[in-house]
Amino acid sequence: MILKLIVPGRGSFVSPVSPSYKGHRYPVEIISHCVWLYFRFPLSFREVEELMLERGVIVSHETIRRWCLKFGQAYANALRRRRARPGDKWHLDEVFLTINGEQKYLWRAVDQDGNVLDVLVQNRRDKAAARRFFRRLLKGIGAVPRVVVTDKLRSYGAAHREVMPSVEHRSHKGLNNRAENSHQPTRQRERAMKGFRSVGGAQRFLAAFSGISPHFRPHRHLMTAPDHRAEMTVRFAIWEQITGVTVLPTAA
Repeated sequence: MILKLIVPGRGSFVSPVSPSYKGHRYPVEIISHCVWLYFRFPLSFREVEELMLERGVIVSHETIRRWCLKFGQAYANALRRRRARPGDKWHLDEVFLTINGEQKYLWRAVDQDGNVLDVLVQNRRDKAAARRFFRRLLKGIGAVPRVVVTDKLRSYGAAHREVMPSVEHRSHKGLNNRAENSHQPTRQRERAMKGFRSVGGAQRFLAAFSGISPHFRPHRHLMTAPDHRAEMTVRFAIWEQITGVTVLPTAA
């Protein structure tokens, strides 16, 4: 028997397999809470350590760092599997990142509802980089969009003609505000972290961050206070399920 959780406005979800916490002496509630704090708010590992100490939990910042590395991406992947199917209109944009004094580029794709589809840190923003990002998107999502919206970077057009020529491509800076606005939480975290140390580290953090942080960022400006509280209650319940804090009963 397959157990399903019915959540208002969410449809039905298949019960996930919780991550393994074997060998960890801290309970799952503490581990998941530390990971949530780090990826949800612009906090350092030491600041998370201090917040936990105030709650009477003694855990080192290095332990929290290892938890975020081990479980952050797993949690993000589980949340992505819970989301509705992405929209058919994709907005793509790229911004520069300074990593160890060198300029890199963060490529991001969101759908028309602002859901982050994928992120990729690359050395360049030429045709080859755009083509790689297009192929990564198609492979990861498993669907082809109806429309792709980009700014006027010519690399997008060249890669689009090779990878998805049948998809409509709209190249206009004014139409791409949704993707550009999606970079703002990343910029906030980049400042709090005083920059990224390596390309690999930036990719690992942003891949997990883009899956976890948006889950706790509903469109607050479009909701009344009661609706927002109800929505956040649902989202916290989902978080507890995918992290294993709440275990659904099994069939007899």
